[in-house]
Amino acid sequence: MRMKVGRERWQAMALTLGMSLLLSACGDGQGDDLDRFIRDAGNDMLARVEPLPEVKPYTAATYNADGALNDPFKARKIINSRSSLQPNMNRPREPLEAFPLESLKFVGSLSKEKLKYALILTPDNLVQQVKVGGYMGQNFGMVTEISEGGVTLKEIIQDELSGDWIERISSIELQD
Repeated sequence: MRMKVGRERWQAMALTLGMSLLLSACGDGQGDDLDRFIRDAGNDMLARVEPLPEVKPYTAATYNADGALNDPFKARKIINSRSSLQPNMNRPREPLEAFPLESLKFVGSLSKEKLKYALILTPDNLVQQVKVGGYMGQNFGMVTEISEGGVTLKEIIQDELSGDWIERISSIELQD
């Protein structure tokens, strides 16, 4: 049996040697196709780079050079035209004028003899009474009408552009 194993070993070695000789004889000495492609690939290429655009010099513009525009970073002065409509700044303030009109809620109305009162709920959960001619809200709002469905006011506000005092009608409706 020893001879048999040795002989198979020699046969395998001879077969490996023969295959190696055959494979080495196949090369042409120039390298394979991949080597040839890599070597010749750059021969046909031309560089095509577009020129950079021309950079124009920066010219600074002066804001409001002619003085026609208002500076947006400064508060505008209000120019009071002599309009006859102005709020009475000397009268004593009423309790409901301490709150913005949007924070007040109309919750009902009362009638006492010939007077009608509106019940107003303030943000601190107190109920205040107001009658026609009374004031509420922070825009000098005078109550002009009280109905079952709400309160109507005439507010005096200052126009932001002209500085004139103008009237605005506002109301607070009964909420369900």
